[in-house]
Formats: sequence, structure tokens, C-alpha cells
Amino acid sequence: MLLLAGLGNPGPRYANNRHNIGFMVVDEIVRRYGFGAWRGRFRAHVSEGRIGGQKVLCLKPETYMNRSGESLREAVGFFKLELDDLIVFHDELDLAPGKLRVKKGGGHGGHNGLRSIDAHLGPDYWRVRLGIGHPGEKGLVHSYVLSDFAKADGPWLEKLIDVVAQQAPRLVEKDASAFMSHVAQVMTPPRPKPPKPADMKPADLEAKQSTKDAAKKDADKNLEDDKDHGI
Repeated sequence: MLLLAGLGNPGPRYANNRHNIGFMVVDEIVRRYGFGAWRGRFRAHVSEGRIGGQKVLCLKPETYMNRSGESLREAVGFFKLELDDLIVFHDELDLAPGKLRVKKGGGHGGHNGLRSIDAHLGPDYWRVRLGIGHPGEKGLVHSYVLSDFAKADGPWLEKLIDVVAQQAPRLVEKDASAFMSHVAQVMTPPRPKPPKPADMKPADLEAKQSTKDAAKKDADKNLEDDKDHGI
């Protein structure tokens, strides 16, 4: 069994906060893969299902962010899971909005949810860091993460949540590199290559040739001017 935990704060007051993006992701995973109904267990809301043949438990702690580790410790202990089987989704100030990184282990970076998990379980679990951007000043961080996403955040936020859920089978397989690569392709698609001459329309070719001719004419004129001035 794998445990996919989204971090956030419970209740409608916090539902659309930046701090709750972890809850948003596991909600979409549960919806997309037809998991069972949410129910109360381990001081959390939990939902069971399967992804790519693997049994998965999605969990949203009801203990509030800074005590997330208490809930996860109960679930990990009950199922006798290794920390390698725990994947935590959380908001990340140090990544631009819409960016994503996956890593195993490491520090908590000041994130109170991770700090609590580290204290109760240790640091050697998987983290999916979901970029929300930084407000610019340390003193603004608290109000920033506990504020709702702005309306302008809607397009990238919906796209990120959708692609993370879509690529969950790669994450379940612990293929972090492929998971990040596919998410990045959706969030930052490559720029289209300029058309080759063979693919260009006659009008485009004429315009391109006219530009070249004009540039050559200007260069020739500048050369004549330089000669006239003894340069």
C-alpha cells in the first residue's frame, strides 16, 4: 500500500488557501481514479482506491497544518508502512507558481507541516513540492499562504492539479524523473520551431527575401558612407 497525503488546514474557511494546494491535489486524485467515499480515520479524512494496480490510501489530516505529523504517524504505524511508501503533497514558497519538484528526504525549509512530519516520522519520505510563489518579504508569508488563490491564478492552478493527478501512476511507480518531465511539458510546453523554407508559403518567402534585400541595401549604403567619410 502507498499513502498519498495532501497537506492543508481543515474546514471551508481554508479550502481555497494557497496553503491547501496539497488537499486540492489529493481531492482530484480521488475523483479521477474513482476512490471510495471520504471517511474519518487517523484524525484525518481518508479515501481508498487503486492506481495502476497499486492499493493507495489518500489522506488529508484534520489536525491542522502544524500537527500533520500526528495523523500521518497513526496511519503509517497502523499499516506498518516504510517511509518510502509515503508521498506528501505540499505548497512550496521557493518555487514559482505552477512549478513542481519531487524529492525524497531533505529539510523542512520552514514549512510547518513538513516540520511536524519530520518530528514524528523522520525526513526520509517523498515530497511533491507544488510551487505557489513567494510574496517577496518574509513578514508577508503567513498572510500569503493563508489567503485564497487570486482569480488570476486559476488557469495555471487548474492545469497543475489536473496534470499531477493525470500523471499519478508514474508517481506511484516512484518514477519521479518521468513524472516531473511530463508535468513540465504540460506546464511549460516547448516553443514552436520556426518553419523551414520548404514549409513556408510563397508570400512568406517573398517577405523574407524582401527583408534580406533591404538589409543588404542598408549595409551597402553604410559601406559607401564610410568610404565617403574616410572610415
